[in-house]
Amino acid sequence: MKLVGLSGSKVGSKTRTAMDYTLKSVSEKYPEAEITLLDLAEFDVQFSDGRNYWEYDGDTKYVTETIMGADAIIIGTPVFQASIPGTLKNIFDLLPVNAFRNKVVSMLVTAGTPKHYLMAEQQLKPILAYMKAQIVQTYVFIEEKDFHRKEITNDDVLFRIERLVEDTVVLTDTYKRIREAKEAEYDF
Repeated sequence: MKLVGLSGSKVGSKTRTAMDYTLKSVSEKYPEAEITLLDLAEFDVQFSDGRNYWEYDGDTKYVTETIMGADAIIIGTPVFQASIPGTLKNIFDLLPVNAFRNKVVSMLVTAGTPKHYLMAEQQLKPILAYMKAQIVQTYVFIEEKDFHRKEITNDDVLFRIERLVEDTVVLTDTYKRIREAKEAEYDF
């Protein structure tokens, strides 16, 4: 299974910290998984200009092709101005409308206040559904108070991250078996 962790912001450290914890959990529990972290702070991604994702070059091509080649994607995003960051929205704009077909997508959200917990429900999930993702319905919401010196200090958050990882992998494996069984029905 190819799993991509997408840290969807160029600034701040909390989302990257949460992604590091998440991908560490994946590697410990599922060592056979091929894990790639795409931290958008480390890439120079061009703005979408309407071309197909494979027509770009450099970091933009690498990031989009890595996402397109994944079986599962865990998106980590902060909340900026009660919305997703522009860098993450740009990634969605670079990809085709069916980019997440046959892919499982889960998410974790970092925010400074609990007032923004519905951002994932009202903004991120509709985008992912439009792009045909199989969405892990529960997500991890992490507040600023759950961090201290670039570490997650809330044990409940760590438990929820472990559960998110398990749900993502189980759902990915389940959908793979369902697709294989459906394809086996055809005689050609």
